[in-house]
Amino acid sequence: MLDYDKALHYTLWGHWDDLLVLMIRTKDDLLAKRIENFLYSYHFPKNEDKLMQSHDDLLRYIDHASDSIKWS
Repeated sequence: MLDYDKALHYTLWGHWDDLLVLMIRTKDDLLAKRIENFLYSYHFPKNEDKLMQSHDDLLRYIDHASDSIKWS
């Protein structure tokens, strides 16, 4: 299972601990940064809009990266 598939699964099902481990282990720096931003916004919510934006950014990046791999 690719990191992007794992990230999607963990994000959709709320497996934050697994998502954190994936953030540390992945070789994709952008994926790690998106996960970091989302988890930070989730655990330290100051603004719900920022949380939703970081969640959407993570999902968009996973979708984009997955599509890039399919066409490679």
